[in-house]
Amino acid sequence: MTKRNKGASPRQPGRGKNKKILRVIPLGGIGEIGKNMTAVEYGGDIVVVDCGLKFPEEEMLGIDFVIPDIQYLIENRDKIRGLFLTHGHEDHIGAIPFVLPRLDVPIYGTPLTIALVEHKILDARIFYKPRCNTVHAGDTVSAGCFEVSFIGVGHSIPDSLALVIRTPMGVILHSGDFKLDMTPVGGAERTDLASLAEVGREGVTLLLSDSTNSERQGSAVSESIVGRTFEDIFRRHKDRRIVIAAFASNLYRASQVFSIAARFNRKALLVGRSMISYVELATRLGYLDVPDDLIVTSQEAERLPPNRSIVLTTGSQGEPFSGLVLMSKGEHRQIRLGERDVVVISATPIPGNEKLVNKTINRLFECGCEVIYERDVAIHASGHAFRDEQKLLLCLTKPKYFMPVHGEYRHLVRHSQLASEMGVPQRNIFVTHNGDVLEIDHSGKARLGSRVEAGAVLVDGVMLGEFEGSILRERKELSENGILVISIVIDSGYNLISEIKVDSRGSIYGFEGEDARPEIAAAVERALENARSGSFNVPALQTEIRKRLREVIGKNYRAYPGIMPIINTVRPDRKNRRES
Repeated sequence: MTKRNKGASPRQPGRGKNKKILRVIPLGGIGEIGKNMTAVEYGGDIVVVDCGLKFPEEEMLGIDFVIPDIQYLIENRDKIRGLFLTHGHEDHIGAIPFVLPRLDVPIYGTPLTIALVEHKILDARIFYKPRCNTVHAGDTVSAGCFEVSFIGVGHSIPDSLALVIRTPMGVILHSGDFKLDMTPVGGAERTDLASLAEVGREGVTLLLSDSTNSERQGSAVSESIVGRTFEDIFRRHKDRRIVIAAFASNLYRASQVFSIAARFNRKALLVGRSMISYVELATRLGYLDVPDDLIVTSQEAERLPPNRSIVLTTGSQGEPFSGLVLMSKGEHRQIRLGERDVVVISATPIPGNEKLVNKTINRLFECGCEVIYERDVAIHASGHAFRDEQKLLLCLTKPKYFMPVHGEYRHLVRHSQLASEMGVPQRNIFVTHNGDVLEIDHSGKARLGSRVEAGAVLVDGVMLGEFEGSILRERKELSENGILVISIVIDSGYNLISEIKVDSRGSIYGFEGEDARPEIAAAVERALENARSGSFNVPALQTEIRKRLREVIGKNYRAYPGIMPIINTVRPDRKNRRES
């Protein structure tokens, strides 16, 4: 495992004697689950692989999701020859509505992936028309000095691809998300092992491979096993309503649910905006074959007895406003859960979501439901390769260099150890961080010798960008210590003309009480004295009031609330004006 020398002065890409160096630049998806994005650069050409998001961590208060920092791509926008997508999951395409309009580059993906991208851009209500290009497994696209070929792989969503990027320095193989399911659900793709072996015979300079399940021994469970488990659940609970929570994008799972529901003479109700969107889109494009009368509306479902309906819903990850979570809280408009319901959580928690999922399960039990969620019950099949499948890919492709991607840091390390066991020399294995640049020169030697900016951009309705640190700090302070509001009315000479009003919210300390009021009033008066003796404007006075109040609070209390001064000015020649 090769690591960058942290003491070395990083060299910026594009500088040095020989600019024609192949560079592989992970901008997301390294040391984390989600936010996948990688750039490949040679001379004046760049191709980008994927553009995903990830869910926020617990301390990211109020944040909707996190996307890659694309500053390096913006600075090199003219070099980008295309954005190539491996498949249509959110962690690979979710950031596109925020990123693509800023780059305005051609985009390449399979029919389902492109349809999902177009739907996301339309749903985001941005006035941007993407330059979409539809590709299929077996196709090859020229992009500057690169040639990109596509190999079909098995995953939990149709139309998934591995990318073969032919460069002047050799072949880069990007596995995308893959698994080797030998008994897939009817019509599902198998990973094209023959094409992968052919690329291996051609010679793979660098393999970038999915590391998500590098800690799990053996091979991933087949999706068909999940179907047999569902059949058993339907058979054992013939007199109860069945609620199944799954990823909306897992169309193979949805296909099995619909097929089994039809055989057991049940109707299906879809809950959750993304679930409805994915099913409608996949049905329209022919990826799902759903009988016309199988899916019912919420009004029709209410008229059915419990044993004649099933509910397919979002919320398998405990997302706060998803269908299952609202049901567990008793806040869903149509569905009330109780003792006659069986809830199946057909997913494993994404790292970081465990608490949310556990809280949802606890609430479901409180509703009186039977909940099936245990890992030892085959109610979920991962779409990511386990260790034996990762070994087979290494064996087929025989890469000179290896770089694990798509996983937390421990997953990357475990995958690198696996590559070493499979014969890749330790010096040829690179465990990286987002922003590290893997360089391969004309002599064929690889090294980690540079970095680019590659952080995270937080999204709360809009992109927060460089402001996320201060915003999150404020939110954290408010959540922990509450807020103190000081309202004063002054004249143009900064003299108080009415009583100071004090109010607080979310604080355990009684700042409005008689004991605290004299010290607060004295602190405000000191701020006004300073204002009268200097050239203060209203914002400067607000800052001074905060400073003086923090001095008082620091002496008497153990925590600082957020302090919000509201200043009303009254001038003789004008009507009252409020400034805050």
